[in-house]
Amino acid sequence: MTTPAIRIQHLTKDFSVGIRGIKLRAVDDLCLEVGNNEIFGLLGPNGSGKSTTIKVILGLLEASTGSCEIYGKPSKQVAARRSVGFLPEAPYFYRYLTGHELVRYYARICMVPRSEIDRAVDSVIELVGMTEAAHRRVGTYSKGMLQRIGLAQSLVHDPQLVILDEPTAGVDPLGSAGIAEIVRELKRRGKTVLLSSHLLAQIEGLCDRVAILHRGKLVQEGRVDELVEAKDAESLVVEGLSPEGRAAVEATIEAQGGRLARVEKPRLSLDAYFLKEVQQRESEHAKKVRGGESL
Repeated sequence: MTTPAIRIQHLTKDFSVGIRGIKLRAVDDLCLEVGNNEIFGLLGPNGSGKSTTIKVILGLLEASTGSCEIYGKPSKQVAARRSVGFLPEAPYFYRYLTGHELVRYYARICMVPRSEIDRAVDSVIELVGMTEAAHRRVGTYSKGMLQRIGLAQSLVHDPQLVILDEPTAGVDPLGSAGIAEIVRELKRRGKTVLLSSHLLAQIEGLCDRVAILHRGKLVQEGRVDELVEAKDAESLVVEGLSPEGRAAVEATIEAQGGRLARVEKPRLSLDAYFLKEVQQRESEHAKKVRGGESL
């Protein structure tokens, strides 16, 4: 049996609030497994316990009760976390460093061998699409660029498990799509990715499995396509049907004991439509620029 990347068993985390020490339960008896080489989404509204769960996994907080393992080792052990890369929700980076200097700094913190640092830094900066801006100061970066360079620092030591806390928060749809493609590439390279978000539409087509938290409790867990599937209905997409043909189809449905509930036009999500339109124009602009350069 393959060891899961993360195994959480009956995890509870309480915080003391105020001088009277009233207990606030952030995570309540959570049981969860994240398989190796999958993209797993930890979903829920703000305050549902996502970030607290991540901090327990990373050893930044100690569980009140329960246990957490990373590849079979207790997450409290430093050895278990050597194979983990992390991008927090609101990272703070030294603004006076360039992107390249920043990633190199984290490579040294993560004890990447000196003989491999240059290759490792250049490789992850290229992966996140920041090569052209690598020698600019971090203080000049946009939100999307900060998230990308943050991804680079979380990957520079080649971790097997990557944890991303709200990786697309404050990023426009085009930037979110770019980050999503980086996550998919990590999976293709055999990595496991755990990401948290309250923006469900941005990661619906990204995760293999998701867990939904609410007030610290696990509400649902499973594969995305199984969770969102309407169990008691089917959609038929038909083209070129005449009014007479449609009437015949409706009659057949009723004869078979069914009921035509509604007729809908297939549609893209707003995110997909926006990306299609913007990416098309970006492509046209790039062709014009290349054409101008060739002249």
